Amino acid sequence: MNDQIPSTTVRVFIALAPPDDAKEELSRELRPACDTYPHMRWNRIQDWHITLAFLGELSGEAVPLLRPPLAALAADRQPFSLALRGSGHFDDRVLWSGIDGDLDALHMLAADVRTLVQHSGFAFEDRPLRPHLTLARARRGDRSSAAEIAEELAGFIGRPWSAERLHLVGGNVSRSHGPIRYRDIEAWSFATGLRGSTEPNGYVNKTSSGAVASRWQTRAGDSQGPTGPHP
Repeated sequence: MNDQIPSTTVRVFIALAPPDDAKEELSRELRPACDTYPHMRWNRIQDWHITLAFLGELSGEAVPLLRPPLAALAADRQPFSLALRGSGHFDDRVLWSGIDGDLDALHMLAADVRTLVQHSGFAFEDRPLRPHLTLARARRGDRSSAAEIAEELAGFIGRPWSAERLHLVGGNVSRSHGPIRYRDIEAWSFATGLRGSTEPNGYVNKTSSGAVASRWQTRAGDSQGPTGPHP
């Protein structure tokens, strides 16, 4: 019974997200592979993000501290063009889609986000940025499926789209062993000066420190989604 008690810990990262039509375009391209490789652990399409900084597990009380600096950063940023292109794999197991377009602007944004996170007193995984969408993970012992799918997707070129919003994303970390489901905590439009949340999934739109923890607890029953240490 204790395994069902939700944790107030939130696994957090800061990211960009392709628009729905760009994700659907890639999803259509992936359908044959999903049918051919059902044993792969496929990520939900709504979990497709370009991670800029992965903060790991934070207390629910700490998450609101990120809002003001991230809102200010987004309001001072101009939109830029990106596209989904090609595919590859990490360590023969993690299948990803590549990112094309204005990569200089993308790397500059990531650097600014990481500097902001560091100056705000949060630790994070300071790995070199390798822009990608994580699509699926192979089961342990399967060393070929990810590479085979990546080869099939190598020629994929998605339509250009405009990166216009910065996303603070989180997943409830419970005591169960189920995969984590990620959702927007908050998102801000670029170059608008707006400081409010879009809260597309009904998540937090308050600045009180307890709001994050309580709202994540209400979603503790969600158990589908990506697994592993990195979205």
